[in-house]
Amino acid sequence: MGKGKTRKRSGQSMKSVSIWRYQWMALRTVVIACVIVLIAFFRSFISNLIFETIGLALVLWAIWVIVFIILFWRHKWNACRKHWNVWLGALVFTFAAWGILSVIHHAGFVIGDVRFEQVSLGGETGKYLIGNQGVGLIPEVRLALLICSGIALIAPHASLAFLKFAARCTGAALVAMYHTSRTVLAALKHKLVGFSQAHPPQQLLGQMAGAIQKKMAALFEKKRPETAASTPLERSRGPDGQLRLPIEQRPSQPLSIVREVEEKAPREIPGRKTPELAQLPPIQILDKVAEVQLTEADNLERAKLIENALESYGVEARVVQISPGPSVTQFGIEPGWDRKFKRIVERDERGKTRLEKDGNPIERTEEISKTRVKVERITALANNLALTLASPSIRIEAPVPGKSVVGIEVPNTTTSLVQLRAVIESQAFQRMRAKSSLALALGKGSAGEAFAADLSKMPHLLIAGETGSGKTVCINAIITCLLMHNLSWGLRLLLIDPKRVELVSFAGVPHLISPIVVEMDKAVDALRRAIREMEHRYTRFAAVGARNIDGYNRSPLITEPMPYLVIIVDELAHLMMSAAEVVEPSICRLAQLSRATGIHLIIATQRPSVDVVTGLIKANFPTRIAFAVSSIVDSRTILDTGGAEKLLGKGDMLYMPPDAAKPKRLRGCFASDPEIDRVVSFWVQHPGTQTEADTVARAFAAIPAEESRDEDPMLVTARRLAKDTSHLSTSLLQRRLHIGYPRAARIMDTLEQEGMIRRTEPDSPAEVVGAHEEEVE
Repeated sequence: MGKGKTRKRSGQSMKSVSIWRYQWMALRTVVIACVIVLIAFFRSFISNLIFETIGLALVLWAIWVIVFIILFWRHKWNACRKHWNVWLGALVFTFAAWGILSVIHHAGFVIGDVRFEQVSLGGETGKYLIGNQGVGLIPEVRLALLICSGIALIAPHASLAFLKFAARCTGAALVAMYHTSRTVLAALKHKLVGFSQAHPPQQLLGQMAGAIQKKMAALFEKKRPETAASTPLERSRGPDGQLRLPIEQRPSQPLSIVREVEEKAPREIPGRKTPELAQLPPIQILDKVAEVQLTEADNLERAKLIENALESYGVEARVVQISPGPSVTQFGIEPGWDRKFKRIVERDERGKTRLEKDGNPIERTEEISKTRVKVERITALANNLALTLASPSIRIEAPVPGKSVVGIEVPNTTTSLVQLRAVIESQAFQRMRAKSSLALALGKGSAGEAFAADLSKMPHLLIAGETGSGKTVCINAIITCLLMHNLSWGLRLLLIDPKRVELVSFAGVPHLISPIVVEMDKAVDALRRAIREMEHRYTRFAAVGARNIDGYNRSPLITEPMPYLVIIVDELAHLMMSAAEVVEPSICRLAQLSRATGIHLIIATQRPSVDVVTGLIKANFPTRIAFAVSSIVDSRTILDTGGAEKLLGKGDMLYMPPDAAKPKRLRGCFASDPEIDRVVSFWVQHPGTQTEADTVARAFAAIPAEESRDEDPMLVTARRLAKDTSHLSTSLLQRRLHIGYPRAARIMDTLEQEGMIRRTEPDSPAEVVGAHEEEVE
């Protein structure tokens, strides 16, 4: 019974479904017939409306309809869902193609009544799509955005990789532009500084004011009536015919310029013509070369290597500062924390150990204390860090003066020369030059900052280093710097060059107080004359009541200023080997007493051993420069500390000023041979006050070298001993006078020069001349 009812109901439902299906088919047939009839009757109107609205984009959308019919017919909707991004990208490309059609107007293309000369191939809708109506973004930007969006949708991974590559290239380009702009700005700054030095603002303003005044005078002269001889303007002229304007009509700026120039002009000294600043060599005489700098990416990579290397050895630290220099880059390391942890097993409320799924207890670590990492732990890893950075050696400065960081100095892969002009044009040197006329351009620090020093505050300089480390180059740069900023009446040079080839380039400059000394005996005589000159200067100080050279030059009682005297010895070891008993006392006496007289010593040696750089010499030379040496023993001989054995050579040096506890690493200045030749040629062609310079040179040459020799007190006793005996020897003088061998040998030489003794054989006792004549009689 129940089954019969169910079959009856299902039969009725199937009947109703079939009725609805037939009705729907009939309705669809009617609609299609109506559409066909409408298209047939209104074909022209519909076609015109379609082509004016969407244009040839109808073809694109017809392709989309065909594709969807095929997908519907073959039941491929899963492919659409799986590759949705490709279909969406194709749709975006369709809109892009529609936009491209909308910007094309073809006069000869006609469909029905539609002429595409007035309407684009994309129709009116295409114009709104790409913004051809003057609204929103320009069409090219919209088309570019549509194309880029389509590419990103179709190939997302390739697009992302391309974007990363473009970002890296853009970053590198921006970094390159940044460094290029810095270089250009630095070059522009140097040019402006050089132009301001060559043409001071006061001089330019004075010239402009003079030109304006001349033009005004010419204008008034032109307007002045020829017949009126006693007009107010004519009466305003002076006896020399120059125009004298009233006070209220005169320009005020030239007067201030003249007043400023008069205040800055050197004081006129009676009997001497004050030289002008224009006599100094221009800065353009020196070469200007751009310095090579490492990129920021290289420094960041090395900083990461340092942090990873320290972490691998259990030292927590991070790089907080990177200071690139000409030869090394200093990485500022901030020590981290040495942490101690405690392992704790977690328990539940009942006190039982909590277990993981695998049955192991659940543990956690808790920090119980932390202390700062000791500096010694970082300095002890110097060799390990050098191995990590593939560097021959590194230097650790712990701590960096004035900073709470540890400095790790890593050699650069590409070093750059420090040109003398770059340091002279720096603010550090200009500030030093404003305070002292003996300012020295030493070089640039490990962080790239320019460094200058005052020779008058040193007051003597000791330079040491092995062969080829840069000692002579440093001396040449120092001499060139002094010649660039001093006239011959304010500075004199005494150059002693036992090697005969290092300082001969400066021959002929008017600053030399004597010709360059290359022979040993003349070098000793030059030092003795310098001592006599020092004593003579103290006598002149006492005559005018002055305490030092600055007070003497400011005294109104003098007729000529006293120049500074800089004595430069290129190789001390040669002098010490030939006449150590004379050279060492002379140098020490000059170093002890010559500061107040304006005499300063600069001594260099390539053999920093204790027999050359003795303790007495080191005590009188508080300022020292150490170039690369072979061992830590030599470094301690120069600086009393290690570090010079790790230098790179070629100008890399440690500078120890008298007021510093630790040496400072610098890259010395470089003055090329053409630069030195140009400076020397300038002074040969423009000697300035050559007459006064020759007067000082002649006075120094007239000092007898023998007067500086103090007669040995034992010489009188030796003479009496020679009269009492027929033969005299050095050993006899040692025994009788209780003196050493060098002193006894000097006494023997003196007696032989006086003619009291005569030596027949080198190793035999000398014969007393007077005793031999008495025996003959």
